[in-house]
Amino acid sequence: MPHDCSFLTDVLPEEQVSFGDSDRDNHAGDWASDAAGTSVTPDAVVWPESTEDVSAVLSAANERGVPVTPYAAGTSLEGNPVPEYEGVSMDVTRMNDVLDVRPEDFQIDVQPGVMGTVVDEEAASHGLFFPPLPSSGDISTIGGMIANDASGMQTVKYGEVADWVLELEAVLADGSVITAGSKAVKTSSGYNLKELLVGSEGTLAVVTRATLELEGRPQQIRGGRAVFPALDDAAEAVMDAVQSGVDVAKIELVDDVSAEIAAAYADGDADIPADPMVFLEFHANHGIDEEIDYCRSIFEGHDVERFEMADEEEMDGLWKARRELAFAIQVWDPDLQPLHPGDVTVPISKLPEIIRFAKDRGAEDDIVVPCFGHAGDGNVHYSVMVNLNDPETIATGEAVYTDIVERAIEMGGTCTGEHGVGRGKRKYLVGEHGEESVEAMRAIKRALDPKDTLNPGKIFPETAKGERVRAESDD
Repeated sequence: MPHDCSFLTDVLPEEQVSFGDSDRDNHAGDWASDAAGTSVTPDAVVWPESTEDVSAVLSAANERGVPVTPYAAGTSLEGNPVPEYEGVSMDVTRMNDVLDVRPEDFQIDVQPGVMGTVVDEEAASHGLFFPPLPSSGDISTIGGMIANDASGMQTVKYGEVADWVLELEAVLADGSVITAGSKAVKTSSGYNLKELLVGSEGTLAVVTRATLELEGRPQQIRGGRAVFPALDDAAEAVMDAVQSGVDVAKIELVDDVSAEIAAAYADGDADIPADPMVFLEFHANHGIDEEIDYCRSIFEGHDVERFEMADEEEMDGLWKARRELAFAIQVWDPDLQPLHPGDVTVPISKLPEIIRFAKDRGAEDDIVVPCFGHAGDGNVHYSVMVNLNDPETIATGEAVYTDIVERAIEMGGTCTGEHGVGRGKRKYLVGEHGEESVEAMRAIKRALDPKDTLNPGKIFPETAKGERVRAESDD
């Protein structure tokens, strides 16, 4: 139902508000919803330029019962920034300043619209880096990463974005401005609101400033790859390496289908055999050769065919091929497209099992399921490839996709490792956490946003009555 958003021009300057069709259409979805044709056009778009702007818009919208959905780069994969109930799309990309860098404290303060690579470049000028930066850091904002608790290839060594957020400034649904966390590296003062906001996908507050922790750049960096005769061997080798304590910064698994897709997309720019592979990168200040040899010895116990370290140029080509896999899958076969972006994570001991299940489950119904991902932390990305013009194949693909997610949860894993819940994974939340836990989450949402102003329709299945998650007086 459309909302009257004419009040916005009383709150912000005209140049920060748009009711135009083009701007509204550009904020109707993200990568996944655009591809699936499930975008929703907002009634208006605003571009706040300060915390005060965010507060003013939220206060006015909340008072009038108008939904507000935060929006940044639009590159998410679960419909996270789709304005499900129309209303206002709040684009924070004009809030893109690096506010302060304190290299002596290994800290940087940024606004939410800053791109991830900008943080890394700013840190590099001080001999530092931002370890949890996702591989999509050049097309993703810090605000989006915090909203989804993103992670990347280096999670196995450095952890996820949440582990590198120290303090947040954020605006609640009613316009109140709060600070969560501390610039100290540890605190036991009060409730941990920072951890509550990280990963909340803009349903509880809009982050307007983040203090991030940085790390000194390692003096030694070496990368390479291992080629295996079979996918089981590759997955078992990754599990064994992690369980044996190999100090690896990146350990990425690519199955034979994904390797074939990457090679075709690279078009000769990288030497990629059509075999299961593990891409590796080691970071150290000393003793890196010993760590590489240790990893090699473990992989040799799993019938590795080639274990080779690459020079910098070769390694750049390999990592580029891995980073571009999501794009490569889109153009690999004109008759097949990924149904949904698969992103499950399981305990490391279950990694070989979930990969084997995904491949076997696809083969059972003649569905191609390429598997790849941040294997060192148990995170598997997979694509269920279907003909989007064939309803029967789509239905079969949906069943395959659901079975993989549910099996990951049965193994003690999660339905989403880094893409967030959005609206794409809502139906799995109760199965993963239980109805009581999900209701506790709803209670937090009702307490901080009783009118369901912020990003309604995300994360939670509706209440038992099929209604929006609102405080009782507002139902």
